[in-house]
Amino acid sequence: MQGGCGYSLDAAGHLPEGMIVNTLRILMRALLCLAAMQAPANTRAAVPVQPLRVAAAADLKFALDEVVVKYRQVRPDVEVNLVFGSSGRFYAQLTNGAPFDLYLSADVAYPRRLVAEGIALPGSEFPYAVGRIVLWVPKESPLAVEKDGMKVLQADAVKRLAIANPQHAPYGKAAEAALKKYGVYDQTKGKLVLGENAAQTAQFAQTRSVDAAILPLSLASAPALTTDGRYWLIPMEAHPKLEQVGVRIKASTNPDAAKHFAEFLAGPDGRAILKRYGFILPGE
Repeated sequence: MQGGCGYSLDAAGHLPEGMIVNTLRILMRALLCLAAMQAPANTRAAVPVQPLRVAAAADLKFALDEVVVKYRQVRPDVEVNLVFGSSGRFYAQLTNGAPFDLYLSADVAYPRRLVAEGIALPGSEFPYAVGRIVLWVPKESPLAVEKDGMKVLQADAVKRLAIANPQHAPYGKAAEAALKKYGVYDQTKGKLVLGENAAQTAQFAQTRSVDAAILPLSLASAPALTTDGRYWLIPMEAHPKLEQVGVRIKASTNPDAAKHFAEFLAGPDGRAILKRYGFILPGE
């Protein structure tokens, strides 16, 4: 028997069983394809379109790596991209439109300038730490740095002294000020090896490219440098205060994540990690 749509019917006027099975298979495949097309859309809704891009002062290298690990336990959906460098270099890049969401400076002046210039969000500045500097020597050095402090830089054994570049690195400015405060700048200025930032200065120290280095306490406290060397904590009165401040960038493509990460860094979990690396915390 012939059906109205051209199908062959059996004696009872029904479609053959094989055709019914094939029709059900086609319908099932269509439903599965539809479900597969919808699933990625639901997944995408929970993931930020852009990662959180953070420009961070080089002294934060080890501490901030730990902060991000802790933060991902709270916000596994947020991908945090950290870029470390000198605060002055980042300031210049941001004024030229560098695509960062959050800027963590080692100098309060740079974030304030960005706000004044309309690049950072007004009211988004937040202090997160005060830094310290140390005079570091290799463990095998004959210099009694723990006992004699900056006086050891007068020794003939010191041929090369590393500091961050004071032209754009706040920790370099602090190191230069301390050398002048202790009256050893004129004796050491011809021996200076300038790192692009505090992290590169620490690399000079760790690789024994220099005989001594003035470093952030946060880097000297890292396992690699505490194992390889010894240091003397330079009094805070010997240099300008290293007040470290963060600010959110107005052109951010991920403003909510930038705000949340800034709050996390300034909160209990972030503060505990920063303190462990020798930072003085706001309110202390």
